[in-house]
Amino acid sequence: MNLELFIAKRLITGKEHKISISAPIIKIAIAAIAISMVVMLIALITGLGFKKSIREKVAIFNGHIQISNYDNNTSQVSVVPISKEQDFYPEFKKVNGVAHVQAVATKGGIIRTEDTFEGMLAKGVGVDYNWEMFKEFLVDGRLPDYSGKLNDEVLISRIKANLLSLKVDDTFFSIFLKENDPSRAPNNRKFKVVGIYDSGFEDFDRDIIFVDIRHIQRMNRWKDNEIGNFEVFLEDFDQMENKSKEIYDKTPSELDTMDIRYKYNNIFQWIDLLDFNIILLIGIMILVGGINMITALLVLILERTQMIGILKALGSENWSVRKVFLYNASYLIGIGLLWGNGIGLGLLYLQKKFRVFKFPNPEEYYIKYIPVHIDLPLILLLNLGVMILCLLMLLLPSYIITKITPVKAIKFE
Repeated sequence: MNLELFIAKRLITGKEHKISISAPIIKIAIAAIAISMVVMLIALITGLGFKKSIREKVAIFNGHIQISNYDNNTSQVSVVPISKEQDFYPEFKKVNGVAHVQAVATKGGIIRTEDTFEGMLAKGVGVDYNWEMFKEFLVDGRLPDYSGKLNDEVLISRIKANLLSLKVDDTFFSIFLKENDPSRAPNNRKFKVVGIYDSGFEDFDRDIIFVDIRHIQRMNRWKDNEIGNFEVFLEDFDQMENKSKEIYDKTPSELDTMDIRYKYNNIFQWIDLLDFNIILLIGIMILVGGINMITALLVLILERTQMIGILKALGSENWSVRKVFLYNASYLIGIGLLWGNGIGLGLLYLQKKFRVFKFPNPEEYYIKYIPVHIDLPLILLLNLGVMILCLLMLLLPSYIITKITPVKAIKFE
C-alpha cells in the first residue's frame, strides 16, 4: 500500500516526467468538475430557495392548515361561523409540532373612491394574528393595531393602492353585500390606510386587505366569539400532510381541515416540477464531469504505460495498479469539488446577502429576486454523491490496465 501511495503522489505531481502531455487534460478535467459543481450548487440551492419562498408566502396568507365549518371549505368568504371557544385554541396542545393558531374571517366587498372602484376580499384579523411574518412585506406606513377598541385601520397591498390612487393616511369607503340575504341593503364602512404591503404574490395582493375582524362579525351579525375559520401554522412544512390528518382527528366532527397544498394544488404542482428539473440538471453535470475525468484517466494510463509494465513485472496485481490511478483520480476530483464549492457557495452567499440577481418578470414568479436557501447537509450529500458517482464511472476505463502486458509495456514509447 505504501508503494501504491508513493506512485500515486508521483503521478499527481508529474515529477517522473519533465514534460507531461496529460497536464492540460488534467486541468481541463478539474475545471469541468469545478464548473459542474458550481452549476449544480446554483441549481440546487436556488431551486430550494424558490420552493421555500413560495411555500412561505402561501402559508403567511393562509396558514399551513385551515379549520372551518364544512359549508365554508370551498368558499373564499366566511359564510357559516364557528365558535372560537375550542379545545385547540389558542394553543393546540393535543398535536405536537403546531407553532401557532389564529382566528380569522373573510368577506367580499368593493372599495369605492371618487374616481374608481375595485373588488376586494377583506380578511378580518384580531389580536392573535401573527404579524411577525408580514413585516418583511411592509413597504410603507405601519401594521394595523387591533388590540384596543374597534377601529378603521386597514392594511392594503401596493397593487390595490396603485389602482385606487391611495396612500398612507388616506380614507376610502367600502361596500359589503350580505351573503345570507342579498336583498337587504349593503353594509357601508369607512376605512383608513395605515400601511401598504407588497408580498410579490399577485394572486393574493390583488384582492386581500386586512381589517379588524370585529367589522366582519358585526356585518354578519355574529357573536363576539364567532369567527370564519382558524389558521394553523406548523413548525415543519414537510409534516403538513400527516399533521393535517392528526389535527382532523383531534377536532370536533362538525369541523373540517384543509391544508394549503390541497387548496392551492395548482401552485404546488408547479413548484414540484422544479424537483425534476434540478435532478435532471445535476445528472447532466455529473455526466459531463465524469466524462472529462474518464478522458483524463485514459490519458494518464496511456502516458504511464511503461510504469504500469514495470509495476506488473515487479509483481503488482492488476487491482493494485488500478487503485493507484483511482487514488489519483480521487485527488483530482477533490480539487475540482473544492474549487467548485468555493466559487459556487461564494456566489450564492453574495446573492443571499445583497440580492444582486433578480427575476426579469417578478410577477410571473411571485418573487422579485432569485432566492437562496443554503442547506449544509444537502450540500455535503451532493459532494459525496458526485465523488462516488465519478469514481464508479472511472472503474470501467481503469479496467484497460488489466490488458497491458509487462513485456509490451516496457517496450512502449
